Amino acid sequence: MRRLAFALLFVASPALAQSGVGDMSGMPMPSPAPTQSASQPQQSSAGDMKSMSGMEGTADTGLLGSYPMTRDSSGTSWQPDASAHAGIHSMLDGWSIMAHATLWGIYDSQSGPRGDTMIFAPGMLMVSARRDLDPSNTLNFRVMLSPDPFMGRRGYPLLLASGETANGTTPLVDHQHPHDLFMELSGTYSHDFTQEDSAFLYLGYPGEPALGPSAFMHRVSSMDIPEAPITHHWMDSTHVTFGVATAGFVHDDWKIEVSQFTGREPDQYRFDFDQPRFDSTSVRLTWNPDAHWSLQTSWGHLNSPEQLTPSVNENRVTASATYFTPLGDGSSFAATLGWGLKDLSDGAHLNGLLLEAEYKPARWWTTFARAEWEQNNELSASGTVHDVGELTLGGIRDWPIAPQLAFGLGASYTYDFVSTAIIPSYGSDPHGLLGFARLTLD
Repeated sequence: MRRLAFALLFVASPALAQSGVGDMSGMPMPSPAPTQSASQPQQSSAGDMKSMSGMEGTADTGLLGSYPMTRDSSGTSWQPDASAHAGIHSMLDGWSIMAHATLWGIYDSQSGPRGDTMIFAPGMLMVSARRDLDPSNTLNFRVMLSPDPFMGRRGYPLLLASGETANGTTPLVDHQHPHDLFMELSGTYSHDFTQEDSAFLYLGYPGEPALGPSAFMHRVSSMDIPEAPITHHWMDSTHVTFGVATAGFVHDDWKIEVSQFTGREPDQYRFDFDQPRFDSTSVRLTWNPDAHWSLQTSWGHLNSPEQLTPSVNENRVTASATYFTPLGDGSSFAATLGWGLKDLSDGAHLNGLLLEAEYKPARWWTTFARAEWEQNNELSASGTVHDVGELTLGGIRDWPIAPQLAFGLGASYTYDFVSTAIIPSYGSDPHGLLGFARLTLD
């Protein structure tokens, strides 16, 4: 029945559509908005507070204050104001309903003794409902689902990835864990005091606390990269957390927010709801200095994040800078530089660095690159810290195949760098190759 319900949600989502294109209320889309013309929707940008064509009656400000809606990203995180937003839009009894769905089909081949080969289909379906109660008060609800649990508890092969567990008894290493069926069930309320000042409250079960940059599948610099970064658990792994309460204050281009949330990572049962504990705390400061940049720094104390080492707590520190600029005629460039530190109570201090970028030379073409380095103590049974990294290059070509539906084909190659001590277990030339197709409801 769960499989049937999920399939019906994917199939039924186009029924939400009317002919408008609008803000996803926290979800950047996998492709930039088309070049504007007299017959196309007007894209909102920094400082442009006009209503978007085809969205009469819908506010064009952000969820958390009177800034451009394009600033909103996953959870309560921000992205550059210049970022493009698009999605299926409809009005229902005063509510603005917005939807988006992406489904990948991926062939994944990871080399060497610790590699594997797999075909799997990750993706997501997101629906949000926004109501502007009056000019100063906004209410929003968001539901996000993922087909990841159907790929199996081990997730998909990804050399040098680590974090969580597949079976409750052994660590999940060289695999990226699947996301839970319910990635987000959240509500947000915001109140504007002035044009520049507002306060907000975000509740999620599950949800995303104020820790790290936007989640990788929603970042403008990585939404077309089909695999997770190996530094995921250094920066944005808390984007699916069972129990989140965030309160924040926005002043113009600044945002300060505090979250109380469940520190434990989701368990190996991906179809259920984990126990909310609200035993961990985070603080994040974000600044958008102009339309092209979004900068954040955050700190979090995670109580017992890994179920296999319940006595180990983590203090996490992150900092990131995301850049986006449209280049005209559907072309754009986006990049993120991020750093994360896991300071564990057992004495380990583990750094991670990420640099990723996407360049769209034309409306339906995307090239991407990602470089990472991390200090990882989960790759060998001894717990020794190893310096490892990887470099990924790839691209995807999309085609419009129906109104508001696109199909894409692409490939990527990853070269992995490992320390001398673990070369025997990974082989002399560790690498990964992905071929993929994508359907996007946009």
